[in-house]
Amino acid sequence: MIKIGYIVIDCQEPAAIAKFWEEVLGAKVTFADGTGAMLENLVNLENGDKFPPILFYKNPDAKIIKNRLHFDLSPDDQGAEVLRIEGLGGKRIEIGQSADPATTWVVMADPEGNEFCVLKSPEATS
Repeated sequence: MIKIGYIVIDCQEPAAIAKFWEEVLGAKVTFADGTGAMLENLVNLENGDKFPPILFYKNPDAKIIKNRLHFDLSPDDQGAEVLRIEGLGGKRIEIGQSADPATTWVVMADPEGNEFCVLKSPEATS
């Protein structure tokens, strides 16, 4: 048997990025030093499943291209959540999604430019 131990995200300022994601996800930063920061206690509210911790690992390289892996966040209220995340330092970005009028998600980036999506609320799509 094998399981995912951590989700690792390279970043230049691990403590700051972990704090951003702590606020976005309502999880807890449980460790931070000069090499990285750990975000734990990520729980699926629908069924109580725990997700692997996220390790923000210090990397001096600047982000240049689109992420190969990203989070899709599923809020109750997409508009309110996008505004809340913007208040925390996230920003809306354009990666071509606006060309498709059927797009129902908002593409955003964390303070270091790592992309993620905020999905339309399930009630709003039905």
